[in-house]
Amino acid sequence: MRHLLQPVFLFSFSVLAATLPLGRATAQQFKVVGDKPSFEDISSPEFSGVKQKSFKAKDWLELEAKIRISMSPEPNSKTCDKVTVKWFVAVKNPEKPNSMLLLSKVVDHVNAPLEEDVYSSVYLSPASIKRLTGADRAGKSSVEAVGYEVLINGERLFQETSKFKNGWWSMPSDKISSTDTVPLLNKSETPFAAMWWDRFMEVSASKAP
Repeated sequence: MRHLLQPVFLFSFSVLAATLPLGRATAQQFKVVGDKPSFEDISSPEFSGVKQKSFKAKDWLELEAKIRISMSPEPNSKTCDKVTVKWFVAVKNPEKPNSMLLLSKVVDHVNAPLEEDVYSSVYLSPASIKRLTGADRAGKSSVEAVGYEVLINGERLFQETSKFKNGWWSMPSDKISSTDTVPLLNKSETPFAAMWWDRFMEVSASKAP
């Protein structure tokens, strides 16, 4: 009887083994670290090789953050397909003393290098600075706080702020109100689009003008 049952058992085991997957994909793990965001006034760029016009360059406000992305297992491309950075900037409200306006911007980056210091940035135009300060310069003086979040595959992996507590941008407050009247611009939407190319993560073409 044992001799007769043995082939049946082996056959059943073979069928079961055939139905199992040959291998399971290993889930990729991501890690993001970053610095506090910084912001600085920078003059409108002038380009050589074109006819110069008579004008006085005004200031832009550049806000940037340095981040570093790790992935395990690391792909052969040594890049991350897509990285989303959400920016939040609190500026003084010129129309209402002792209150702030909340500016926000979502920037999608592509082909972000791994294990390398890279930057994301947003900008305030001279016209926006004028609206906030009444002047053509010193946009930096209108900023109260800058925060950002880094997301990969929709998951928030890192956040940092220049001031206040992390996540202040999502905390209810009667002293700050959201507005899109003063827009934040990604790098591709500014005259700095072709400058310092290797320093910054590439902006997704779908978010570029």
